[in-house]
Amino acid sequence: MITVVGLGNEKGDLTERGKTAILTAVQNGDKIAVRTGKTRSYESVLALGVEHTCLDCVYEKSRSFKTLNDNLAKAVLALGENTVYLVDGSASEDNSVKALVRKTREKLQIIGGVSKTTAIAEKANFKSCSYTAVSAYEIFEKAKGGLSLPLLVYDLDDQALASDVKLLLGELFGDEIKGKYVIGNTAKVIGMYELDRQRAYDYSSAFAIDEVDLLDKKRFRLEDLIEIVERLRAPDGCPWDKVQTPESIKMSAIEEAYELVDAIDSGDYEKVLEETGDVILQAVFQAVMRQERGEFTMTDALTNLCEKLIFRHSHVFGKDKAKDEQSALSVWEKNKMQEKHQMTYADSVNDVPKAFPAALRAQKIGKRAAKAGLDFDSVASAVEALKGEIQEFLTAYENGDKQNVEKELGDVLFSAVNVGRKADCDTEKALKESAERFAKRFTIAERLALSDGKTVTELSAEEWDKYYRAAKAEINEADNA
Repeated sequence: MITVVGLGNEKGDLTERGKTAILTAVQNGDKIAVRTGKTRSYESVLALGVEHTCLDCVYEKSRSFKTLNDNLAKAVLALGENTVYLVDGSASEDNSVKALVRKTREKLQIIGGVSKTTAIAEKANFKSCSYTAVSAYEIFEKAKGGLSLPLLVYDLDDQALASDVKLLLGELFGDEIKGKYVIGNTAKVIGMYELDRQRAYDYSSAFAIDEVDLLDKKRFRLEDLIEIVERLRAPDGCPWDKVQTPESIKMSAIEEAYELVDAIDSGDYEKVLEETGDVILQAVFQAVMRQERGEFTMTDALTNLCEKLIFRHSHVFGKDKAKDEQSALSVWEKNKMQEKHQMTYADSVNDVPKAFPAALRAQKIGKRAAKAGLDFDSVASAVEALKGEIQEFLTAYENGDKQNVEKELGDVLFSAVNVGRKADCDTEKALKESAERFAKRFTIAERLALSDGKTVTELSAEEWDKYYRAAKAEINEADNA
């Protein structure tokens, strides 16, 4: 059996149980390995005067923290099953011990010891008892799952690593946030930006950031936004926010989505930044109100979203295959129909949201119907159908059939959408850009007419056509310049 003993942080931290295990190993002729001889707790081993092997050479041969822990575990296993492995701090929180547990089927005897992180936390003097502790070597992986305050980062044993940690934590919490730099028995307050400017770094170096009040934060996360909205909705919150309902602000979601699209079209990333946040706010606002009603929480919404993404991307997370964009979309649509329990294509067609803009909804309905085989053979055949709908519209108009004119106009527009769909065009985008081009041309045409001293409301159709053509030429010339 391999026995692991935690040496603690200082000389004298070794427990009686740990000491007994070491001395028993000596009597039995077992081997003793020490993770590193560069800690103050190593002095406890020296004081016992027992024969042992230090594994510091493994550090030099390892290219990363993960490989270090794996290599330390391999080195211990290579010494045989009757080995006592000594690590600084508490044995149960040592990552090389965790790697050893993963690699061996043999039962390990683990004798804890004084916690390294607890000792550092005492020096940091956190306001609360609970905190997150993470090794500097693992923080980049752990950050993917989110990090919260209070936060203790240990194993900051060199300046380059401290610099990488500084950049990561600065992005999460702000460069100006204060924390305590701990090394040995000393702890001093520094700004995040100073983390890689310290005089010395060693195995005991750590950085501790305490919790920060909401109003003092410089960087915010989704949890902070939820807290703000909940505060606004509280009885003593904002008079407007606290009386809103999911129904009263539902259109705001559409407005903010359009403003985001407009910002994207503008090419102004600062506008995109702002409008992206506004869209997120609408989602959070809805989730908070639904939680108040006991319907679902933001975690429920995020869980539903992640499950949906994993299920629909079975060509990434499952057994389906997708060699190109089109086949990936086919897998997505297949999984979407299964997920929504859509047994027929009509179910899929009727599932297109009625709140969509008309052109967008028409295109999606046509696309879903096409998957069932109801479609035009080509763009040319779609154009012929459009011509037929235009003729029906003209007939209804010429006959003075007002009731039928609007219906036939709808058929014309739907047919025009089908032409665009068959041509692989985004009809919503095409119509939007066409309207923008017209507005731009009209603005220039009016300016040209006014510069000629004309009153635009008195222009003939021929004169309007002249100025409109001139406006198009001016725009084309500017675009080609």
